[in-house]
Amino acid sequence: MTKTTRDIDSVTGVETTGHEWDGIKELNKPLPKWWLLTFYATIVWAVGYWIVYPAWPTINGYTHGILNYSQREIVSQEVVEARASQGQYRKKLEGTPLDAVRLDDDLYRFAMAAGAAAFQNNCAACHGRGAQGLTGYPNLNDDDWLWGGRLEDIHKTISVGIRSDHKESRTSQMPRFGIDKLLPDVDINDVVDFVLSLSGKPTSAAAVARGSKTYTDQCVSCHRADGKGNIELGAPNLADPIWLYGDSRHAVRESISTGRGAMMPAWSGRLDPATVKALAIYVHSLGGGK
Repeated sequence: MTKTTRDIDSVTGVETTGHEWDGIKELNKPLPKWWLLTFYATIVWAVGYWIVYPAWPTINGYTHGILNYSQREIVSQEVVEARASQGQYRKKLEGTPLDAVRLDDDLYRFAMAAGAAAFQNNCAACHGRGAQGLTGYPNLNDDDWLWGGRLEDIHKTISVGIRSDHKESRTSQMPRFGIDKLLPDVDINDVVDFVLSLSGKPTSAAAVARGSKTYTDQCVSCHRADGKGNIELGAPNLADPIWLYGDSRHAVRESISTGRGAMMPAWSGRLDPATVKALAIYVHSLGGGK
């Protein structure tokens, strides 16, 4: 009969399992009873949770549980209750002229809070959470506005959109001078130099001189002789350092060649009038509103 020798760890005094890796021995020490009881309790709790609350997906939906609990219904009810509690302010905001909202401190605070929430939910994806914009998406913090930065202008732009399907949409379309072969490449290159010169960028004097004539013939009616643009037509200011698509030679040439033509959806109809008004007030407050 073979006698089994128990291996006791000299440091802890606990028997080992006999397993050893690179001189490290595994102790044969059971988990504390309190830990095991807690673990078993979580299993019991999970089973109870499966029975009481919705838990398991099925082919036609999910198990509803004994309580038939629905977080979706609770959230929907909370939204209804929140709108009801805001009803007085929303109705007042809808009926108050834009320029008069700021005169009512409580109403203005409500409009700002509602506008900030609506901006994050509907506008931040394109304009950024801080309204800082991205290439092709305007920065709403500066004072450069294609269609005007007054409160009324911003409200209309949000309401009808830009090149949207709204019948009163803000609409401007620069010709696609390159794609539609309205100008040869050599003339487009010269106009690029002239446009860059308007904002003080390094250019070729000879190209600027040639591009000046083409600019006068093709671009002045919208961008004006000084390049500052016509707000009524949504024509960008070419004489400042703010560029929607970038101020590199390639970016400017791309704009002239393709006409760009980005769009913004019309938010009237998608959002209620009070929310559209709150959005306009919030955007105007960001620092760039005039």
